[in-house]
Amino acid sequence: MLETSCVSQQELLDYLQGRLPEADRHRVEMHLADCPFCSDAMEGLSAIPEKEKIPGVIRQMKWNVLQNLRRKNRKKRKREFYVSLGMITLVLLFIVLACFFAYHFMVKK
Repeated sequence: MLETSCVSQQELLDYLQGRLPEADRHRVEMHLADCPFCSDAMEGLSAIPEKEKIPGVIRQMKWNVLQNLRRKNRKKRKREFYVSLGMITLVLLFIVLACFFAYHFMVKK
């Protein structure tokens, strides 16, 4: 397999729309043959019927992914906050109980 760096999103779009020069088109085709990720991306882009709307579709997809990641991170941080709050509450409760019992047994003696 050839070691090549992935082509840019713009190069994929230009290739798909037939706007690449021959040399660049050949380089992209060689890369697509070796890179399953880019090959899958090209397959997905090819499935979009209106090629001129692809940049908008990609932008919307990126926005949706970012929103989902933010939502998941927010839930995770919230859960971690409540776990930490519960642990702190338990530690404080044990300290208060220890002080109470220590004081209670000191006064009894």
